[in-house]
Amino acid sequence: MQSLRRYSRHLLIPEVGLEGQERLRRARVLVVGAGGLGSPVLAYLAAAGVGRLGIVDDDVVDVTNLQRQILYRTDDVGVSKARLAAERLHALNPEISIDAIPRRLDASNARELVRLYDVVVDGTDTFATRYVINDACVLEGKPDVYGSIFRFDGQVSIFGMPESPCYRCLYPQPPPPDTVPTCAEGGVLGVLPGIVGTWQANETLKLLLGIGKPLVGRLAVIDALSGRMREFKIERDPSCALCGDAPTIHEVVPMEEGVRRVPRDAQDVEAAALEKFFASHPQARLLDVREPHEAVLGAPYDAISIPASRLEARMHELDTACEYVVACRVGTRSLWAAQRLREAGFGRIWHLHDGLLALAALDASFEFF
Repeated sequence: MQSLRRYSRHLLIPEVGLEGQERLRRARVLVVGAGGLGSPVLAYLAAAGVGRLGIVDDDVVDVTNLQRQILYRTDDVGVSKARLAAERLHALNPEISIDAIPRRLDASNARELVRLYDVVVDGTDTFATRYVINDACVLEGKPDVYGSIFRFDGQVSIFGMPESPCYRCLYPQPPPPDTVPTCAEGGVLGVLPGIVGTWQANETLKLLLGIGKPLVGRLAVIDALSGRMREFKIERDPSCALCGDAPTIHEVVPMEEGVRRVPRDAQDVEAAALEKFFASHPQARLLDVREPHEAVLGAPYDAISIPASRLEARMHELDTACEYVVACRVGTRSLWAAQRLREAGFGRIWHLHDGLLALAALDASFEFF
């Protein structure tokens, strides 16, 4: 009777009801990362009555986490996140089982852990772990509920479903080392992981209940600063090394974590000075190295578009005699691309400091990400 009362608001929903609540009770979900994204994911899945939750996180609570990781308190600093999260979730719902796994998920244990659960939720903040999760999910046939956050922007999608794209279809290769800042370096609005994590929890419940239209083959991009959400279609890549027609990846690929971002470039162009720069360099072109899903809304100054992940293969399309200002969304991948072009013999390369977002902040008429 107590269980019926606890879930009574679920039982009133025709798409859930008693049968759906029983499905949730039998479900097993692995949440990788008990931080900003993991906190709301875990809280809502526990409250919803998901029968078994696995929490993978080898980190301890730091005071800088408290601005967004809502499972923890000030006096928790220094305590294991996985164990503490399990304790808090048991207090929230003592009817569920929780596996606290205070380890790092990597290539050596990913498949073993993933195969024990029905759905995997990616609450991590590094590219290396995202690839490991994606690879393990595809190889084990488990859905990967992906989320990412940075400053004011978030992304949500589902990878690893049959005949659907995987994370490698979106990003075939990880970005070059030292080119992508983490939240610790670039910052994040405290409420953003709550928005994105809650969305991930929603997608997970839809998968477990078999209802609605999950974000499979679609990428939701959330801009908390403008209060807008856009959706982009993601196609499965037939040439994908993992899920394509002739895959070459058959085991989880070990990935190295990137470290600090590269320093400020000596030939930076500030966003505020870009228009003046082009006026004094009439032959210069803007080279946009964002990925296709980021650049779908277009770019200013009639930019040339070559994604950073394809730069090596398409460098021959550029003229070594021309002058280029290299730009991406926040100025990290573009900094690597500018350095790589110089190494390849391009002598007149400039870099847009802080990327196209800095440019958009100066002129609201720009709609690009």
